[in-house]
Amino acid sequence: MSESIHGHAVLHMMLDQGQPYSRQSLSAAILERFGSAARFHTCSAEGLDAAALVAFLADKGKFVEARSGFTTTPDHICAHDEH
Repeated sequence: MSESIHGHAVLHMMLDQGQPYSRQSLSAAILERFGSAARFHTCSAEGLDAAALVAFLADKGKFVEARSGFTTTPDHICAHDEH
């Protein structure tokens, strides 16, 4: 199994893309970027697939409502060691 990816990588991907997402379109973008076998972890969770990570990030308030979905901002990404 491959190494777990920190959820911050997804938030940074969202910032880099600069576009709003829905839960479905973000899950699809995660699968495209990281692959279907990718698993993710955060400060307080591990072993998440793309859909579970999106739900987790939404529950933690990491998304900002946008006109046609949601985005994120740099201040929604905590600054600490990501390993």
